Amino acid sequence: MDTARVAVVGAGVIGLSTAQCISQLVPRCSVTVIADKFTPHTTSDVAAGILIPHAYPDTPVPVVKRWFRDTFIHLSAIARSAEAVDAGVHLVSGWQIFQSIPAEEVPFWADVVLGFRKMTEAELQRFPQHVFGQTFTTLKCETSAYLPWLEKRVKRNGGLLLTRRIEDLWELHPSFDIVVNCSGLGSQQLVGDPTIAPVRGQLLQVQAPWVKHFIRDGNGLTYIYPGTSHVTLGGTRQKEDWNLSPDADISRDIFSRCCALEPSLHKAYDIKEKVGLRPYRPGVWLQKELLAQEGKKLPVVHNYGHGSGGISVHWGSALEATRLVKECVQSLRTSASTSKL
Repeated sequence: MDTARVAVVGAGVIGLSTAQCISQLVPRCSVTVIADKFTPHTTSDVAAGILIPHAYPDTPVPVVKRWFRDTFIHLSAIARSAEAVDAGVHLVSGWQIFQSIPAEEVPFWADVVLGFRKMTEAELQRFPQHVFGQTFTTLKCETSAYLPWLEKRVKRNGGLLLTRRIEDLWELHPSFDIVVNCSGLGSQQLVGDPTIAPVRGQLLQVQAPWVKHFIRDGNGLTYIYPGTSHVTLGGTRQKEDWNLSPDADISRDIFSRCCALEPSLHKAYDIKEKVGLRPYRPGVWLQKELLAQEGKKLPVVHNYGHGSGGISVHWGSALEATRLVKECVQSLRTSASTSKL
């Protein structure tokens, strides 16, 4: 087998970053990204894009931390390069605030972000309804720029982008040797995963260029994330809700909550409503599976179920998926050599 043909199903941030990793790190390999929707029509396009990870019930915290660290290091290098503007990656500082003291005053990711410390009493005076806070500098991905940039990188490395709806992974056999499943919520149908479900997120994109610092309520439901082209206001976390239409009452509630934290937002203008369905499962499914059917075999690497944490860990999980793809390629090449003998 001279060239390993790899199909990556899904073109959100997980699919595109995994495709880029594979094309960079796996020798003698061709990569095709297959999806029914590409940017600007993916769930990732709606993501607020700030790097603050969360824990998953079924994924060990040290694993999530490794993914986050790898992602933070990778994006930090982009943020201080000439590619930063095109990629939409930049540093942002701000506050995470709590109405009661959290069980973990120092989160597992505190030593990955920059300058993490407890807020002073003087800083907390800005938020009279809150009794505890943390301040730090992290990174923000403007997904409207980052996803097209990733697409260009994949194509520059020889990858192809193909618009096609896949109903069954076996459709890709025998055209491809290995399939990487980054289909997110699509995995509910595509691989019959009953554990994955949508968590609806509604947010607002507004013009408020005077807002320079992020503000995030510790429960993660109310947040203000400034970016280069707009400020993102959120949000909601509605489980098992498939509705993609914005709800005007929810938008008013989001705006009210954010104005309570940052009163200057009352002057925000050009307000746009956005809705995305986060692909949540109790743990990220990142592992190999060998599908077998009527004597045929199809190696699959699954990498999906990141929920609202996809941007925060995308490069780290892509690196791990790529390591698994390498193992599949090695196995296929060993098998091909053995059969020749």
